[in-house]
Amino acid sequence: MEWEEWKPFYMRIVREMGYSVEEDRRAAELLRALLLEGDDYILRDELAAVVEKRAYVFGCGPSLERALEGHDFSDGTLIAADGATSALLDAGLLPDIIVTDLDGRVPDLKLANDRGAFMVIHAHGDNVEKMAVYVPMFSRILGTCQTEPLDIVYNFGGFTDGDRAAFLAEELGASEIILVGFDFGETVGRWSKPGLREHSPVWESKRKKFEFARELLQWLEKNGRARIEYLTPGP
Repeated sequence: MEWEEWKPFYMRIVREMGYSVEEDRRAAELLRALLLEGDDYILRDELAAVVEKRAYVFGCGPSLERALEGHDFSDGTLIAADGATSALLDAGLLPDIIVTDLDGRVPDLKLANDRGAFMVIHAHGDNVEKMAVYVPMFSRILGTCQTEPLDIVYNFGGFTDGDRAAFLAEELGASEIILVGFDFGETVGRWSKPGLREHSPVWESKRKKFEFARELLQWLEKNGRARIEYLTPGP
């Protein structure tokens, strides 16, 4: 998704979610500065070399745990959306790529990064303080934002960590994207927030995010090159 295609979605999201374009831009500029200062960032083509033709994208829905127990994911690239990293580690799996706005369990993100996972760290107006603290802790970082892209901070489209991970996979060359733990229902998976110990009833802002994520994934199914499937585990 190019910036001009993403911009109408973004402006709707800003209006409906009450975000600030100026704060999002400031966050993107901060991320760029942090990446340049740490000099441990990577560029698009370097991360594209990691992505195989089949990519599994792991969301944080309540079906995630059953899916991890019942399937073999060794035939593709494993891309974890933020908190799903913790579930993969618990299942003995190491994600190849983590897509995060630093809202997950940071010790698990750091552990996976130390073991070889690439980080795709996203800048937005609400995570400026987290970026300042945590970005210097990580290595092999690709930066992304939701405003106009900068030279080393990309915007491939997508809003939540999960759907952005799918847009990333498509952009970097995957021809088949299998979405795991993408439920969009009335329950939020316990991996979604560090403070959740159990699955939780969906709250209103999360419901809105689900709606945007579902709409964006439908756009990607229709307009992207990759075939998109949902993995639905059995009972």
